[in-house]
Amino acid sequence: QVQLVESGGGLVQAGGSLRLSCVPSGSIFSFNAMGWYHQGPGKQPELVATITSGGTTNYADSVKGRFTISRDNAKNTVHLQMNSLKPEDTAVYYCYARRPSATYWGQGTQVTVSS
Repeated sequence: QVQLVESGGGLVQAGGSLRLSCVPSGSIFSFNAMGWYHQGPGKQPELVATITSGGTTNYADSVKGRFTISRDNAKNTVHLQMNSLKPEDTAVYYCYARRPSATYWGQGTQVTVSS
């Protein structure tokens, strides 16, 4: 069973930055894609950012220019650098990893942005 361990959430003021990290129990290259969803209070889950095994990245329109997803191959880690945070970014952020046969999820990490 694949496990995804997330870290890096917390409380930050608007305009601040946070970096989320996700470490899978398998190689990051064993997945077709990895990324992050978030779910705000009373909202549906939304795809935030994705990075494919080939390095292609995609972002939700709401975070383009502010968030960057990347891989640290040596540490087998996927990062989500979040800059210029806004109160509307407040959500639980979930790391995911996708293979043809299944999608795996982390436990979630809370990000709270105060105004």
